[in-house]
Amino acid sequence: MTDPRDTSATGFRTRFLAATAAWAVLVAAVLVAVPLAFAGRLPDPAATHWGPSGAPDGSAPTVFLAVFPLVLWAVLVASCLGLGRRRLVTRRAGRVGIAAGLAWGGVFTVGLQAVSIAANLDRSRWQDAAPITWQAIAVIVVAFACALLATWAGRRRADEPAPAPAPEAAAPDLAPGRLVVWVSSVSAPLLLALSGAALAASVAFAVFRLMGLPGRTWHTVAVLAIVGLAGFALSTVSVRVGFEGLRVAYGPLRWPARRVPLDRIERAWVEERYPVQVGGWGYRGLPGRATIMIRGGECLVVRYTSGGELAITVDDAAAGAALLNALVARRRPSVER
Repeated sequence: MTDPRDTSATGFRTRFLAATAAWAVLVAAVLVAVPLAFAGRLPDPAATHWGPSGAPDGSAPTVFLAVFPLVLWAVLVASCLGLGRRRLVTRRAGRVGIAAGLAWGGVFTVGLQAVSIAANLDRSRWQDAAPITWQAIAVIVVAFACALLATWAGRRRADEPAPAPAPEAAAPDLAPGRLVVWVSSVSAPLLLALSGAALAASVAFAVFRLMGLPGRTWHTVAVLAIVGLAGFALSTVSVRVGFEGLRVAYGPLRWPARRVPLDRIERAWVEERYPVQVGGWGYRGLPGRATIMIRGGECLVVRYTSGGELAITVDDAAAGAALLNALVARRRPSVER
């Protein structure tokens, strides 16, 4: 009798994610430590941009040499960690994408920072910084070489067997006079928290302005309020399936909402989708073929009779798809008659 828990696979995932986390911390430490070590030998402001001729043509405060690569690295790490879900780490393609992206990004940001610091080192003015020509090309070449090495490392283990598909939900009872409704929703806690913080900041700035704070405070209040309200509207999605068709509502107040009548629906099914597959979070795609991505994983996918599709990340999608297909099948014979 085999053990259903594959400890070797679990150990591999743990080691892989631990290695990527260690690499992320190491690169971040270098990006902070190197500028601090040479801070006394750099001009302020320092050269931060070089033109096609290789001569410096732009400057910024010296701290920019540390902050910009560090922010760039943080964004890249956050993007790659979004790929680091179990189902993607267990596949070669997912591992290769994470490993290659972090390898290229780490070497590129460290190399970019090193070249910039070396060009500014011991210069009294940023205009006197050394030219940068072949050094930039060398950084890019080395970064791609490291990405290829990481790609090879990510391919060393084969894909893990895919889990058995979940059983389809049973067809609901649509006996005459019986009202059947399916309702489900999903929220993004982080977006809710950030939206609440933006609204709280908007109220705080409004209070400060009423107390006499100078400046263009009302502009800040308006921007924060718009950002907070938009975040709340996009943080929650509620889906309802019934005899009236499909209804998708947004936000905690279930408004705005859109309704798709049964005569516009061909069929529905369940599919797993993740932000990396659809281009990110939120409303992705174009009308007629779109995905409402609140959280990665199980989606209710609806195909229109016109050929378009709408996918919504929502819990218990199998039950919603089963009811929607039953309602469409029940209505279709009556329409054909």
